[in-house]
Amino acid sequence: MPKLDPNSTLKRLRNHYRLVIMNEDTYEEVVKFKLNRLSVYVAFSSLFILMIGLTVALIIFTPLKYYLPGVGYGNARQMREYRDLKIRTDSMEQALQYQHRYYEDIQKVLKGNISKLDTNRLALPKVENNDD
Repeated sequence: MPKLDPNSTLKRLRNHYRLVIMNEDTYEEVVKFKLNRLSVYVAFSSLFILMIGLTVALIIFTPLKYYLPGVGYGNARQMREYRDLKIRTDSMEQALQYQHRYYEDIQKVLKGNISKLDTNRLALPKVENNDD
């Protein structure tokens, strides 16, 4: 495998090329550019960095940041209010379940649908009182 000479690589980056855009019907040159590989590389790199910068600026300086999930934007007050509302909602759901169960039990009692209770007497040992 031939070794790349740093000087030849730099020479290839600096070789001049001509980019010509022609009209297909008349073969008239519409636009022509003198380019080299280094200038094309610099132009595309600059365009890439500019696009990244514009995207970041758009997100940071506009309300779009609040719509991105997982970014963590938003103020602490909103997050605290959200957490408090979640806790209140959970406790209200639990209270509603208890209340619903209570009303079901009352309806069972009023309709007479009470399950049979175990009414057998337990044989408990007598406790001796030593009050001498």
